[in-house]
Amino acid sequence: MDKIRKQRLRAQGRKASEKRSIMDLKGRDFLKLLDFTPEEIEYLLDLAADLKDKKKKGIPVDTLRGKNVALIFEKTSTRTRCAFEVAAHDLGMGTTYLDPTGSQIGKKESIADTARVLAGMFEGIEYRGFGQDIVEELAKYAGIPVWNGLTNEYHPTQMLADMLTIREHFGDLKGRKLVYMGDARYNMGNSLMIACTKLGMHFVACTTERYFPNAELVALCEKYAQASGGSVTLTEDVEVGTKDADVIYTDVWVSMGEPDEIWEERIRDLTPYKVTAQVMKNAGEKAIFLHCLPAFHDLKTKIGKEMGERFNLTDMEVTDEVFESAQSKVFDEAENRMHTIKAVMVATLGEPEKE
Repeated sequence: MDKIRKQRLRAQGRKASEKRSIMDLKGRDFLKLLDFTPEEIEYLLDLAADLKDKKKKGIPVDTLRGKNVALIFEKTSTRTRCAFEVAAHDLGMGTTYLDPTGSQIGKKESIADTARVLAGMFEGIEYRGFGQDIVEELAKYAGIPVWNGLTNEYHPTQMLADMLTIREHFGDLKGRKLVYMGDARYNMGNSLMIACTKLGMHFVACTTERYFPNAELVALCEKYAQASGGSVTLTEDVEVGTKDADVIYTDVWVSMGEPDEIWEERIRDLTPYKVTAQVMKNAGEKAIFLHCLPAFHDLKTKIGKEMGERFNLTDMEVTDEVFESAQSKVFDEAENRMHTIKAVMVATLGEPEKE
């Protein structure tokens, strides 16, 4: 990280700390951004910036000592698990990781029963898995804060990391244009559209029509955009959609849990929406590239190599040239998963009173 950027981040951390007033989110679940006002989302971003600044300065924030959180992962993850574990440990908390074979949730024990068992031992529960209905039911019965680490429909913790990264780079969010390229029907497309329109940004889904977001959610987000000064655009035209964008965003074309036969269909449909150097040039020099990771930008992974050989590819949703370029901020974004998740836990478990 260069010296100028470090100075900018320290300044943003100081400003966030100075302007931030404590907003009472204690006891709230964090399941989807639809449940939060723009002011509450901005508060979480300010809190994350403050906590990040303290970590960089070596200032302890272990204000939740003695508490414990359960981390349920029906879908495995590098960033989400590490972010929750490091954030919890920084706050002085203990963590118990339950992988796909480590609990009886939904198999021998109902979700409602699991929620009540865990609530007797922990102060918070993270769930990363499949249907949104599962995390909603956990929250219904737990009686303690439940945090959505990812479901098929929503990925709210990723959104906070994305928004913090954009704000750190540009200094603001309102009026910025974010273009999502790829399959916009599921958690990333849904969540980015919600986050952008709540925060006054211009969201563009640039993909073939069959991969546009759900019409009902689009209509809801258009209402958010009217109130915030943002907008929603759905387009199949890459040149028009990405022109003068501030952020170009993409994700893998096939998600965990989808059948192998989907690969051929997605590669055929979405190759025109790959993020290339030409896409970034069309967006402009100021544009940044984001990706929630992992990314298929080369053949250095088992699945990447397998699909590369099978379909004669060297990359998929983004070229290695773009991924490794100066415009790519994916590793800043990945780090910010931890700072923003820490903010969610502090806010919902109870931020200490200011003296």
